[in-house]
Amino acid sequence: MKRAAMALLANRISPPNLSIMQDEGWSVGRVRTELLSGLTVALALVPEAVAFAFVAGVHPLVGLYAAFMVGLITALIGGRPGMISGATGALAVVMVALVAEHGVEYLFATVVLMGILQVIAGVMHWGKFIRLVPHPVMLGFVNGLAIVIFLAQLTQFKVPGSGGTEWLSGLSLYMMLGLVALTMAIIWGTPKITSVIPAPLAGIGIVAILVIALGLDVPRVGDLASIEGGFPAFHNPFGDGIGLYGTALAPFNLETLEIILPYAVILAAIGLIESLLTLNLVGEITGKRGGASQECIAQGTSNIVTGFFGGMGGCAMIGQSMINVKSGGRTRIAGIAAALFLLTFIVVASPLIEQIPLAALVGVMFMVVIGTFAWNSLKIMTKVPLMDAFVIVLVTVVTVMTDLAIAVVVGVIVSALAYAWNNARRIHARTRESASDKGAKVYEIEGPLFFGSTDGFIELFDVAADPERVIVDFANSRVVDQSALQAIEALAGKYEEEGKTIVLRHLSRDCHQLLSKAGHLMVDSDDDPEYALAVDYSVKTGVLGGH
Repeated sequence: MKRAAMALLANRISPPNLSIMQDEGWSVGRVRTELLSGLTVALALVPEAVAFAFVAGVHPLVGLYAAFMVGLITALIGGRPGMISGATGALAVVMVALVAEHGVEYLFATVVLMGILQVIAGVMHWGKFIRLVPHPVMLGFVNGLAIVIFLAQLTQFKVPGSGGTEWLSGLSLYMMLGLVALTMAIIWGTPKITSVIPAPLAGIGIVAILVIALGLDVPRVGDLASIEGGFPAFHNPFGDGIGLYGTALAPFNLETLEIILPYAVILAAIGLIESLLTLNLVGEITGKRGGASQECIAQGTSNIVTGFFGGMGGCAMIGQSMINVKSGGRTRIAGIAAALFLLTFIVVASPLIEQIPLAALVGVMFMVVIGTFAWNSLKIMTKVPLMDAFVIVLVTVVTVMTDLAIAVVVGVIVSALAYAWNNARRIHARTRESASDKGAKVYEIEGPLFFGSTDGFIELFDVAADPERVIVDFANSRVVDQSALQAIEALAGKYEEEGKTIVLRHLSRDCHQLLSKAGHLMVDSDDDPEYALAVDYSVKTGVLGGH
């Protein structure tokens, strides 16, 4: 017993696959592709991290440090090489109220607790439940996220320093649109000319050189905020006194736990849902499976570390992951390189990076939107079941209007209810005279008996007109839940009131166990006192206390 328990524990905490190259072979060309892909991702991460820091109401470096640390750790030990993680908008919008009311130190403490919860989810292998997400929900998630990425880029068309209230106009707007279009054209055309340089990197580089050389007056990264900073340093958010950025530390007590726990649970759930859905999406594109539980542990570990180094936490980023995959990134090298390049930008190259025009980065993200949106979902709307089409649209709309986690939960619930309703309508019965018991009537039940089909099940029987002995044959049915047990007991009670006998036949092993555990089965034969497929069982009533 003890040995079995230790074996189970060892299985749950088995070390992840830390191979740098995974299934790819080492070569100069492969390493070059990975490094260039990582550089492209790092350039695209800068404005995203700064923007999400502003959304959360924290200093830009809080977002940048999170992008570096979360990106590095998940690249090293994550479940899907090729994925990119960092500070995300889905988490930032949840953090706003916490930061506004309690300060950034409580955010750091929340991120630590969030990471602990995610590690627990990974150790318990809860990541496997992501397989319950139906394909229509995945399509809605992808489409909704593509729209969210698109809408997020529109803020770059506002005048820097205006507080997001004034839009670009006149020549500035036309130049911005022209440079965005030029970037997109370069990204589209580069693969037709060469595959040596990732297309997004070529687009950023060419447009940046053009803007700097001509001295064009267009918004640049530096107009958002300065990204200059040092190496992230260890910082304990728990304690008394004043912490980073002039806010009070979070006392290490139950009162603090009561404040941060609700936020930590929500952030952990959103982070894991977005990460695991991105893991599945990247897996579909690359044709390789990822480790869901391993990714949960990686996300949790990265957030624990980030919380102790002054970062706002994060999760997988579908936009940057798409940039990486489309640029050729397939191994851990690309993610590691992206994180290290980002740190380099912060520490030594901020003046140069701040000169990159936002239009180039917007162009890259617009191409990501085009590549991410599941355009085939528009074509299949009239070909798939109406409920599936409705779920695709519903999840897309909810993703845009609220957030990813709510959208996925809503989509799964609606899909599950639709499935339950369809199965509830399938239950029916064929009746015949019994060949073995003269005068007995057999009801051959077809379809699952569960909470949705119990009313239909009861209506199948004509208690008053049936003979003295009735056999209910479950060869083509399954008894699923407590509602089904209640329905069987209620049916038996009706026959009992009429002085008639009802028996169950051809119970599958799982149905037999369920009914036996409830105490419903009474064995009338000595042929098989435990279980046999052909034994008839009488039903004991009054077990569940009536209706």
